[in-house]
Amino acid sequence: MKKIGVVLSGCGVYDGAEIHESVITLLAIDKLGVEAICMAPNKNQMHVVNHLTGSVAEGETRNVLVESARIARGNIKDIKEVSANDFDALILPGGFGAAKNLCDFAVKGSECEVDPDIQRLVRETVSAKKPLGAICISPALIAAICKDGPVKPEITIGSDADTAKAINSMGSTHVACPVKEFVVDKENRIVTTPAYMLAERISEAAEGIEKLVSEVIGMLNDG
Repeated sequence: MKKIGVVLSGCGVYDGAEIHESVITLLAIDKLGVEAICMAPNKNQMHVVNHLTGSVAEGETRNVLVESARIARGNIKDIKEVSANDFDALILPGGFGAAKNLCDFAVKGSECEVDPDIQRLVRETVSAKKPLGAICISPALIAAICKDGPVKPEITIGSDADTAKAINSMGSTHVACPVKEFVVDKENRIVTTPAYMLAERISEAAEGIEKLVSEVIGMLNDG
């Protein structure tokens, strides 16, 4: 059975992985008969956000791997222990955790730094020409990882002008895209979709994510 790595960044849109996007991704993978391998970095989140009020919960700390295990029902690996040899493709759901815990794009924009293990894993995946999917804000993370390397992908986060400008400034090319569609960089085998960067309801996010997962798995069958 083919295997797709799924990188989680916590549990909750404001400080971790976006739960709807993550579950839709896992469901789409399973429905297409492919095995998902969940993973996350074993470190503290940038901060904890009260999802009822939207305010930072001062003094609270949460671990990214422990929180991500909630979505994965405990079946999750420390990203340090995973290499591109362990899967056939890699998908990154969005949520602010991608821009706060996997990198600090949410704070520093195009000057952001990336977690060393996620940087290593994405670079291994791209170098091996294995399909890579990125959802919502995660394409900005991909751009940050690629900015010092030879690969300059075409990616989308939808239509947000400031984020698109930051992506372009890091050397990647942003392509505007409606919420229910996706962008394919065929040369680099990278697929991206806006999801909740544009979605106003879960069904809109789901349509683009399901298309992305299908495209990634189609690349496996083609390759």
